[in-house]
Amino acid sequence: MKSFFAALIAPSLALGLCQAAFADGALPISPLMDKSSRSAAQWQFNASPYAWASGIRGTVGQFGQPATRLDSSFSDVMSELDLAFMGAMEARYQRFSLVADVMYAQLSAGGSIGRGVLGRRVDVTSKSFSGFFGAGYEVLGGDQGHLDVIGGGRLWYASTRLSVKGGLLDGRGERDSATWIDAVAGLRGQYALSDHWYLTGWGVVGAGQAKLDWDATAAVAYQFKSDLAAVLGYRALGVNFNRNGFVYNVIQQGPILGLSYRF
Repeated sequence: MKSFFAALIAPSLALGLCQAAFADGALPISPLMDKSSRSAAQWQFNASPYAWASGIRGTVGQFGQPATRLDSSFSDVMSELDLAFMGAMEARYQRFSLVADVMYAQLSAGGSIGRGVLGRRVDVTSKSFSGFFGAGYEVLGGDQGHLDVIGGGRLWYASTRLSVKGGLLDGRGERDSATWIDAVAGLRGQYALSDHWYLTGWGVVGAGQAKLDWDATAAVAYQFKSDLAAVLGYRALGVNFNRNGFVYNVIQQGPILGLSYRF
């Protein structure tokens, strides 16, 4: 049976691993520009739901098979998306901040494999989760903005399941997954252009169980209410993980759009 599943791996990887366009790191939506509250001796909280329209390219491999080339656009990913959630949170107290970001996606695809004796159809289900948890400290600050040094850990999880329908192997399946943690550190900040417009950005790099893990974003934001802002920018992220036959060496990039709500 394993040889049969191995024959399904190559055409399934492009379907099964494109979930990575949603996997990985925190969106750098900084707190709303509020000059009066930055020095206040109280906690400020921000919630930031967002969407990242990223494509993905690189090399991926699962089930112990040789790595294959992956090049998927955002439209390719969306055509197979079942469920996705992305959101970031920040708690800030004077110069100190705590940051968290979670991202989950599930994709599925399938296709006929002919009138085979062992099976007639294979379905591919992919799930991914990424969570970043870190802290920051303001090293530069003023009336127009601030610059923070940040650091933390990023947890990754990716899973792909192949299920066969029809034939002698009807209802049988194989699953391959990997979980890893990386430490990352860098800079994060924002700068006010006017009473409503401001720039925000973020750059981190690190490693751990992955050989390299990096993330960079630049964005512009418009604060149209005292507690609400819209953010539009561009983000690029890369990771190189290769352990126990699970290869995930990719770069993701594309525009981001989100909201930042302070409470």
